[in-house]
Amino acid sequence: MDTGTHLVMGIGLAGLAAAIDPLVAADQSIQTAVLFGTVAGSLAPDLDSLLRLKGNAVYIRNHRGISHSLPAIAIWTVLITVILQLFYGGNLPWLHIGSWVLLAVCVHVFTDLFNTYGTQAMRPFTDKWISWNIIHIFDPIIFTTHVIAILLWAGGFVNPAFIFPLMYLFLAVYFVWRTITARSTVQKMKTLDSEYEEGDVYIAIPTISLSIWNVVKQAKNGGFVIGNLRNSKLKWLDRVQCSDHPSVAKSKNDPAIRSFLYFTSFACADVREHHWGYEVRWCDVRYRHRKQYPFVGVLLMNKNDETIGSYVGWLSDERLMKRLRMDTY
Repeated sequence: MDTGTHLVMGIGLAGLAAAIDPLVAADQSIQTAVLFGTVAGSLAPDLDSLLRLKGNAVYIRNHRGISHSLPAIAIWTVLITVILQLFYGGNLPWLHIGSWVLLAVCVHVFTDLFNTYGTQAMRPFTDKWISWNIIHIFDPIIFTTHVIAILLWAGGFVNPAFIFPLMYLFLAVYFVWRTITARSTVQKMKTLDSEYEEGDVYIAIPTISLSIWNVVKQAKNGGFVIGNLRNSKLKWLDRVQCSDHPSVAKSKNDPAIRSFLYFTSFACADVREHHWGYEVRWCDVRYRHRKQYPFVGVLLMNKNDETIGSYVGWLSDERLMKRLRMDTY
């Protein structure tokens, strides 16, 4: 989920603690410590965003990786709990504080599994990216319900013992409903697609709208077909054929391109020849915006297959060319 949603989730968990944990509810200082702990726990796994300082390739390869793993959940929990204990002079009920911090970290990692980006939540057992394609990275229902509950709690209009359990019960039902909807959407693709052939694979990608899904079909004969599903009406928008040019295979040896391909299994390459060499452009076909695929991995090679420039990240064509501008152009 996005940072704003994780933030309100952390505050919401503090409200839940004040509602159902008698020890927290009875002491204002403990309530404050839990608030700091749940907010920190909700945000901590995304501290790996600092990897941007080392470049986009490092960031994309590692974001939501080890920082969202099983060992990291324990490390974040212990670290935040210890810091709070030190700040409060060791006077906090560490088991209660640690439990709420642990819940906040777990909720962060768990909810991230529901969107398209996914996480490596099962490390160290497997480094597979787990993405369930059920909830958009920013879901207005999740965010709005948290904001409403927090404002009612902060304003003293509603007892937290009523509003927060009710909110989380509603969200549990909402997640179940979205999960069922996502699975049924994928299952009915075969019947909605008049061009379906045995062996075609579909994924439905959630959008900010509850009634619209982006659809990617990995065709049996190669390439991808991109479209959307609006109110049970399927519309294909683009067809992407992957190049088999020899430079495509050679580009996979580049560290930046390896980082890009490590993150996604929906990559497709296109090759453009120039007087100075080749431009190999990999794109993630899951992300189509204004007729472009802005999540790219681009490698420039001269005629001797030597790298003369590369870029991995989110860009429009115009901005990409500015980033890759060099003497050969």
